[in-house]
Amino acid sequence: MSQTTPADEDFTRSFRNALGMFATGITVVTMRAPSGELIGITVNSFNSVSLDPPLVVWSLSSNLPSRPLFEACEYYAINVLAADQEAVSQRFASRMGDRFAGLGFDHGLGGAPLLHGCCARFECRNTTRHAGGDHVVFISEVVRFERAAADPLIYFGGSYRHLSP
Repeated sequence: MSQTTPADEDFTRSFRNALGMFATGITVVTMRAPSGELIGITVNSFNSVSLDPPLVVWSLSSNLPSRPLFEACEYYAINVLAADQEAVSQRFASRMGDRFAGLGFDHGLGGAPLLHGCCARFECRNTTRHAGGDHVVFISEVVRFERAAADPLIYFGGSYRHLSP
């Protein structure tokens, strides 16, 4: 292994590549804006914090136009994508128009879309936010959740992966 320090010219790219060595699941965080518009974004910075009380954490880039909407909403949903939902991940990572067009979903707390076909869906109360460099870190109280017997979609080393039996 070779060390990279902040003084190195390619530090940011190397740092991102090193972080990519930690396999993560893929989520789509969704909410309903006060205007009624459905908002969703692909997020892989999701993790558990506490069982009692039930808390999870995720982060959102500070420069995204939807950031103020997520900061201000009362509820949002965290949809953990299943192995066959790579296209859903790409859809919500893109800048396309209506990302919900043609997708099946239920309405959760606060009208947050609960996507069909996911491994798990968490309905969360927006409780705590912290500035974290170029991101906002959300600590969320899980109000209700459900899980399905499905393999998760995994992201590792810059590409989608699937669990092998």
